[in-house]
Amino acid sequence: MRTLAGLTLCLGLLSGCNEAPPESTTSSPPAPTPLPDFTDFDDVERKKQAFFDYLLPMIEQVNEEVLAQRQQVESMQEPFSAAQQQQLQQLSTYYRIKASEPEKQRQSLLRRLLPLPPSLVLAQAANESAWGTSRFATEGNNLFGQWCFSQGCGLVPLQRPEGDIHEVAVFESPLASVRSYVRNLNSHPQYQLLRRLRWQQWQQQGYAEGRHLAAGLLGYSERREEYVHEIRNMISYNELDQYDHPEGESSMLQPDAQVSISDANTPEPSPQG
Repeated sequence: MRTLAGLTLCLGLLSGCNEAPPESTTSSPPAPTPLPDFTDFDDVERKKQAFFDYLLPMIEQVNEEVLAQRQQVESMQEPFSAAQQQQLQQLSTYYRIKASEPEKQRQSLLRRLLPLPPSLVLAQAANESAWGTSRFATEGNNLFGQWCFSQGCGLVPLQRPEGDIHEVAVFESPLASVRSYVRNLNSHPQYQLLRRLRWQQWQQQGYAEGRHLAAGLLGYSERREEYVHEIRNMISYNELDQYDHPEGESSMLQPDAQVSISDANTPEPSPQG
């Protein structure tokens, strides 16, 4: 099993490991399901499918939460009421948006409030948690290798370099881990390219593809291009693209299509109304 401390740099989880998202008008979700013991599976393919089947409903739930927030923001128009301004500010704080003017907040939020492709989430979760069997998954419900930086905030990696202070975040449930991961990719400056690629694909075809967005994961691991290649291979080998496409749609990308990553630090343009 690979050592997370030596391979993964989760740059997005700077605070609030279990910080709840702003409330939406969606109905109450079901209670989180505990992480199964995936070491019980002797057959590798059965274990993989069980892992995907376990995680997919949580991915769908969190993506639906994001879309519910988006619908609320889309419904707001100038002049904004006091309640709408407060909601925009709460969402902007949660998604790390620095703009203070309500309309600029609204435009920035529309850029970030989009679902993540299930294939990308599944591949990263499998990669980072060793298919749900890593110490950080079983003891801390952490499926994505997210770090925290205050003493006692999580689990100390066994091979943490001397002088480092990071710990691996502990979550109250696997669902909380998924929610924090989605917030991370939807808010941290490291993933501007990922969000730009997602926005472009949503404009072009109404959904985004994990292999395409993986180009924006350079900042997720110190292995950088090697990590991006590994995530793409996991998506392809396990045929995870099927979870991204609306029924009856086929991928617009060729299997070996690569996306330029040279502009990863270019600021996000404002979305068009």
